[in-house]
Amino acid sequence: MKIAIEEAYAGIKHGHGGPFGAVIVKDGEILSRAHNTVLLDGDPTRHAETRAISIAAKKLGTYDLTGCEIYSTTESCPMCFSAVHWARIDRIIYGTQIDDVKKLGFNELTISSEHMKEKGASNVALSGGFMRRACEELLEAWDSMSEKRVY
Repeated sequence: MKIAIEEAYAGIKHGHGGPFGAVIVKDGEILSRAHNTVLLDGDPTRHAETRAISIAAKKLGTYDLTGCEIYSTTESCPMCFSAVHWARIDRIIYGTQIDDVKKLGFNELTISSEHMKEKGASNVALSGGFMRRACEELLEAWDSMSEKRVY
């Protein structure tokens, strides 16, 4: 999670997008690390999780990321949860929740990962609140910036 947080800070420092980072790990090895690049790329799908999945899949040469875990600074939105599910990632470990970033003005669908998991009968395990305070500090740092954009 520390690396995901570092990624998120790098992204906001350079104005690439929102305060979000993700890291994919398999067997204790980091396969990918990414931050949100929605603003940099002008692409609403360039969330940290989707970017990390793309990088890991390319590195492994397969879409099937069974045996992997993804660390995300904030609970995955429905798009990212779906990407994690389709990539067959075993577990999402996240810090803050969707509601936390919704309060900052982000255009979030307030559908929790737990709800997505339940309704979609997904096998993805969820571990929320991991290093929550450090992830909250990340959101607070972003929120205190004078030049920021929510989307």
